[in-house]
Order: sequence, then C-alpha cells, then structure tokens
Amino acid sequence: MLKTEMRNPRTTHLDRMTTAEMLRVIQDENYNAVKAVEGCLDAVARAVDAATEALRGGGRLVYVGAGTSGRLGVLDASEACPTFGVPEGTIVGVMAGGVEALHRAGEPEEDSAKFGVRDLKSIDLAPADCVVGVSAAGGAEYVLAAVEYAKSLGCATIGLTCNDGSPLAQLVDIAVVTDTGAEVVTGSTRMKAGTAHKLVLNMLSTCSMVHLGNVYENMMVNLKPTNAKLRERMVGIVAELHKVGRDEARALLEKAGWNIRACGDVSRQPL
Repeated sequence: MLKTEMRNPRTTHLDRMTTAEMLRVIQDENYNAVKAVEGCLDAVARAVDAATEALRGGGRLVYVGAGTSGRLGVLDASEACPTFGVPEGTIVGVMAGGVEALHRAGEPEEDSAKFGVRDLKSIDLAPADCVVGVSAAGGAEYVLAAVEYAKSLGCATIGLTCNDGSPLAQLVDIAVVTDTGAEVVTGSTRMKAGTAHKLVLNMLSTCSMVHLGNVYENMMVNLKPTNAKLRERMVGIVAELHKVGRDEARALLEKAGWNIRACGDVSRQPL
C-alpha cells in the first residue's frame, strides 16, 4: 500500500479529539513535511540545475499535475512574473481540468492519459522545456502520460511525489521523493504531502531564478510597478541599494521609468 494511503496511528481517534489536540497533532505532522524535504535536498538540487539549464537555453519550466498537485504548480507558476519580472510563460502551470479545476474538484480528468498529452500539446511543448510532473501518490494517469510525452520529445523530466518506487518516480530523469508518510486524515494529501510539495516548488522556482540573475543579493530587482505595494517595495530596494532616502529613491525610479536596474549598477542581468 502507498504510504500516502496508509492510516496514521497517531490520529485513529481524531474524531474524538478536542480542538487543541487536533491542532497539536496536525502541527506535529506539519513538521514531518519539513523533515521530508530535508531528506531529499540532493535530488532537489539536481532538479534546480536541470530547470536552470532549460531556462537558460530558452526553454520553459512546466509543471503538470492534477488536484492539489496541479493547483500548487499553477500557484507557483503564476507568481514567477510578479516576483522575478520574467516574461509571461517562462514558468507554466498545467493541470487536469484546466482553469475551472482551480476552484472545483476535477478528479475524472486525473484518470485521463489523453488529456495529459493534449494539454501539453496545447502549450506547444518543445524539447528545450523542462517538465515537472507533480503527483503525491505518483500514479495519476494524467501526469504519467504527460511526462511520457515530454520524454518522447527529449524534454528534461522531474517527478515530485511522496512515494518512492511509484510509477512517476521510476519514469522521470530526476525523482524528488518527499516521504511524508500517512496523513492526519487518511489519504488527504492536500495536507502534509501538499505542504512538502509547496516547499519544493518554492525552492525549484526561486533557486533557478536566482541562478539566472533575477535576484540581486537577496532582492527582487526585476519587480514591475503593477500596484501600490510593489511600487513601495521598489522604492525600498533602491533606497537600500544606493543608500539614499525614500524620496530620493522614488525620484530615481521615476526618472528611470520605474526600472530598478536603470537606477544604477546592478551587475547581474535579467533573464
């Protein structure tokens, strides 16, 4: 039996716990999600390097998943542009059921191999792209078919799963296995399995963007002034980089057309 489908002996009486007891056991299991990521950092490093190589070569980083796994990939992809200032489509999230499945359950699509291939064809997947299949159980037909199609094109493939030896882990070039074990609610991988995968996706996108020069020191120097909060953040970054007050920093940005790099020497170039 898959570890993610096993019953957790610490929570067999969950329905009789007080609120405080439930919170305690859930939080303890959250810590286990973090520990699971700790145990596979070498694989995450290989995945980051593969993603960076693809992006540097003009390819894309493509996440493909179903259910919670798909939603996490879409979330990470959607935040790349505002965080790192990269062009739309640099990191892409593809999920079973499409946009509608972001806010409704779409389990039938998870079992469809043909939809997995169709959805990657719809984004014109190319050999230069790096494809990350995300599946907690590691057996979603949608994800497996998508990864098989990516491999047939010559794409680099990464699998993010919680079960070692699962079909996804065996199929990909690089398997990242976050062994989170049994869930608090049996089989509910939206919990600590999802937490572990969100942590890994954060690492994958962030580290690849840092390697590509989209972060200077530890600051987001490719920000776009799309709202008041981000404009204020840009002012703070310029003030810190050039050791000036906020009023002067704002004036520098206005003169530079709200381009942080155009305000002065920020040596690393953007993607």
